[in-house]
Amino acid sequence: MSRWSDLAGKASGEDYAARFADLARSGKNVHGEAGFCAALVPTGARVLDAGCGTGRVMIRLAELGYECVGVDLDASMLAVARKQAPGLPWFQLDLAEFEPALVGVAEGFDLVVAAGNIFPLLAPGTEAAVTERLSAALRPGGLLVAGFGLDEAHLPVPPGLTLSDYDDFCAGAGLTLVDRFATWDADPYDDGGYAVSVHRR
Repeated sequence: MSRWSDLAGKASGEDYAARFADLARSGKNVHGEAGFCAALVPTGARVLDAGCGTGRVMIRLAELGYECVGVDLDASMLAVARKQAPGLPWFQLDLAEFEPALVGVAEGFDLVVAAGNIFPLLAPGTEAAVTERLSAALRPGGLLVAGFGLDEAHLPVPPGLTLSDYDDFCAGAGLTLVDRFATWDADPYDDGGYAVSVHRR
């Protein structure tokens, strides 16, 4: 069971979506992740949203013209995503077991995005396997983009995964660090409690 499952229970989707809807109504930009990804790959690129949740990032990328696939383990989150965008491909699957062929889609994604603290909330011990699965889904030269918290101020669970750990998992999966930022607005990374990392296969 993932740390997210322990944290959220079985009915998290509507509450999660409502929180971001409130932020959007208050004037906050809730599409930073999508904007970040759109700056990395051209319109029409294939994007895998790994841990897509309620679909906030993927729906925005689809609106911008990207070919998207979403995968998440949480049924309640996916229910919201399917309700909001029934025409997009959403799949319920553990990322540690993800293979494009399992859900009937082609490999060779141009970009995989893992937003929303996906890696710190994985089931303990599966981080390397997930990284390998996501790397394998990329085309040569494709990008893995992951943003997650590193301290208590940026995580809903006790911190455990370090950037050094994550870089080691990426290296083991054939990925090379390209750049690292402090936010989805591409602010320079300053050894703070949140990092957005870009790795290339």
